Amino acid sequence: MPAIGVLTLELRFEESHSLKDKRHFIQSLKDRLRRHHNVSVAEIDFQDLWQHALLAAVTVSSSRQFAAKVLDSVEKEVASQAGGSLVNAVVEWLE
Repeated sequence: MPAIGVLTLELRFEESHSLKDKRHFIQSLKDRLRRHHNVSVAEIDFQDLWQHALLAAVTVSSSRQFAAKVLDSVEKEVASQAGGSLVNAVVEWLE
């Protein structure tokens, strides 16, 4: 049975002054995560708020342990790139 993990990341952008600032950062972050971790990434909520974002990163693997490592590395990269703006991170598993 494949393991499907969904990492939901809530971000705040205190320094952002416009939707353009936020979207530039989000697009760069999504591209980096796709490239380095081979995950699917989407902004799933708060698209019209310029200081708040909710992203989801999804991975599929034959091993839940491997999928958990991938999502953990994604969370660590987001935390390092976003600084103090990572408010919350939650992993869910789909069966």
